[in-house]
Amino acid sequence: MILGVMIGASAIFWCVMAIAPVSRSTWLLENVMTAIGVGLLVVFWRKKMLSRASMVMALIFLVLHTTGAHYTYSLVPYDVWSQTLFGHSISEITGWQRNQYDRWVHFAFGALLANPWHDWLVRSGRATSRAAWWITLLIIMSISHVYELVEWGAAEIFGGDLGTAYVGSQGDEWDAQKDMALATLGAFIGVAVGLMLRTSPDSSRLAQ
Repeated sequence: MILGVMIGASAIFWCVMAIAPVSRSTWLLENVMTAIGVGLLVVFWRKKMLSRASMVMALIFLVLHTTGAHYTYSLVPYDVWSQTLFGHSISEITGWQRNQYDRWVHFAFGALLANPWHDWLVRSGRATSRAAWWITLLIIMSISHVYELVEWGAAEIFGGDLGTAYVGSQGDEWDAQKDMALATLGAFIGVAVGLMLRTSPDSSRLAQ
């Protein structure tokens, strides 16, 4: 029931975010990845290769990505939201000089998708539970690496403002390396938490 509500809410959210994005061309590029991700989720879920917990984590990640696609990652107005809700902007408190939303989502990619990849490896019979955690780490690191190459290729092909908006480096020459490092850190944390929860007395809930 709860999962069904979340799936419906996520679909509605995507539809709302598809209306008048900041840059339609950038939105289209970003949603190529969304289409691939949703397609994998549908296949894995129908073949019972994902637990409910994994589906929830994947949906949360898709909502984060959908938000970034709507505004373009470098323009997500989290400072405005923070100012409205709490009276202070996040950048004001932290001293950040750039929009960090892309960094958060790269970290979330590793942290939130570790459990889904683990589920798929185990339930498809490709690895034992313990081995699957380490393979999961390598998968996330590899996908993060490939994604940065795709961004580079897209920037070279499309060029101009579209290429710049899609890469979203905001002038940071080490942007790709930092993104990959944060995805890896997120994956390490996701794997560590997964290992602890799977060996806990309540681990059966996570695997449902």
